[in-house]
Amino acid sequence: MSLDDADSIAPTHVGDPTQDEGKPSVDHDVEKRSIKDVADPAHLTLRILPWRRRVEPFERILSHDYAGSGTEDDPYVVSWLNEDREDPMNSSDFYKWFVTVIVSLVTLAVGIGSSAYSGAIEKIGLEFGGTEVQLTLGVSLWVLGFALGPLVWAPCSESYGRRNTLLFTYSFLTLWSGLCICAPNLTALLIFRFLAGAFGSSPLTNSGGTIADIFPAAQRGLGMAIFCAAPFLGPSLGPIIGGFLAITEGWKAVMIFLTVLAGGLLLLAFLCLPETYSPVLLRARCERLEKATGKKYIAVMDKGKDTRFASILKVNLTRVLYSFFGAFPIVFQLGRGWNAGVGGLAFLGILVGMIAALAWIILYDNPRYVGLIKKEVTGIVPPEARLQGSQIGGILIVIGLASFAAVDAASVHFMIPIIASAPFGAGMVLVFLSITNYLVDSYLLYASSVLAANSIIRSLFGMAFPLFTPAMYDSLGIHGAPALAAGLAALCVPFPFLLYKYGPAIRTRCRYAAEAAKLLDQIIAARKAAAAAAAAALKMKQAA
Repeated sequence: MSLDDADSIAPTHVGDPTQDEGKPSVDHDVEKRSIKDVADPAHLTLRILPWRRRVEPFERILSHDYAGSGTEDDPYVVSWLNEDREDPMNSSDFYKWFVTVIVSLVTLAVGIGSSAYSGAIEKIGLEFGGTEVQLTLGVSLWVLGFALGPLVWAPCSESYGRRNTLLFTYSFLTLWSGLCICAPNLTALLIFRFLAGAFGSSPLTNSGGTIADIFPAAQRGLGMAIFCAAPFLGPSLGPIIGGFLAITEGWKAVMIFLTVLAGGLLLLAFLCLPETYSPVLLRARCERLEKATGKKYIAVMDKGKDTRFASILKVNLTRVLYSFFGAFPIVFQLGRGWNAGVGGLAFLGILVGMIAALAWIILYDNPRYVGLIKKEVTGIVPPEARLQGSQIGGILIVIGLASFAAVDAASVHFMIPIIASAPFGAGMVLVFLSITNYLVDSYLLYASSVLAANSIIRSLFGMAFPLFTPAMYDSLGIHGAPALAAGLAALCVPFPFLLYKYGPAIRTRCRYAAEAAKLLDQIIAARKAAAAAAAAALKMKQAA
């Protein structure tokens, strides 16, 4: 397979269920006159570009029988054609995974940016001065940007497209990261860090929407596994990279690395990342049809901008993760005398746990989910089938935190607390991926908005925790502070079990979840109608 096998990608593969029911709503003579009136319909065919490798001939788009009458009151309803080359769901598997890797990398980079600063705090303090809390604001303000950015970027992606939003925000992420290099004082550095976090936050919500755009439910689990690992792998790798760079080359080398990383990924996205949101793609098609015919067209799907649900679980767990950015330096650097670079290696325990969780998802959880789909006649299973990972992950998080609290003293061999942190890392990935898939399956077309709402809340908590982690360790000690975190995590353990039991009833009371369920019924009907129409056309062709 090659990149030529694919093009833009869409969040929900929706056809028009009315167009194949044997009741064409368009006068064929009128449609033929429209085609004839267009001197050269081919010039309205989209150009092939590096990020758009397959296009549908405009003659076929123009000649299709659309539901409606083409007026202001009753516009033609435009949906994907059968075997449409621009339909994202017709992309090759290779291209879908290629896109998944890109959006995961841009998400990984902002995760690295959030925590790499922590490895350079000592060097920054030597140059600019400032209290411990003031210096730690470089992490907290970046994460505060994660909370505020999605308020803008999620609706932008659903109005102007995933690609345009990512390119715009990543351009400014690169700019603000570059300005950090030449910051004249600590205040300027903190402002630039906040702005970089705000603009860099778009992949945290829109990348999940992109994956929801391109994969059917049976394949989405693996795609989400790769993407959902990025927000955790990035913060785990950041202190290692930042620590060693700061020691060997100075704190500005950390900022240079983050700038080059963002700029390189911006170039990769510009060249290779397609537009993936169906309503945006179909609205653009409507504009071309109106230009060609003078009639009115409308995309079959309306965009959604709002929703919230099941956020509290990821909120509590994410704030615990960010508290580790303040806890590990206390336990391993202050307690054991390690430098920032070696201290960053302590995060490898969490990293190993995350990788183990990904292996479990790929080898067991996703095949289990695919098996459930095959058992269903409709090929659709309830969103609650996604919750098994969070049920297991919540327990692993408590085990990891409690174990770490018991063995983090300086008198214990350093490998023991590092190993004890591995269940925490595994549990974080399992919970994050499970709840993310649950939200996406529950809301479908509103995927970016629901992930944005969730990201805002958990990022606000993530911003605050590094600030008071040192004080918490001063008051409670190296054993009591992580034990408190274990207690907070334990309070969350029942949530996925309650969602599994009461989730269907809760979703029926939520407007947007109900709309998503209705849309899912439309998708199933459209697929059946398109398949039946294609089979009938083939039979007529063979008979002729």
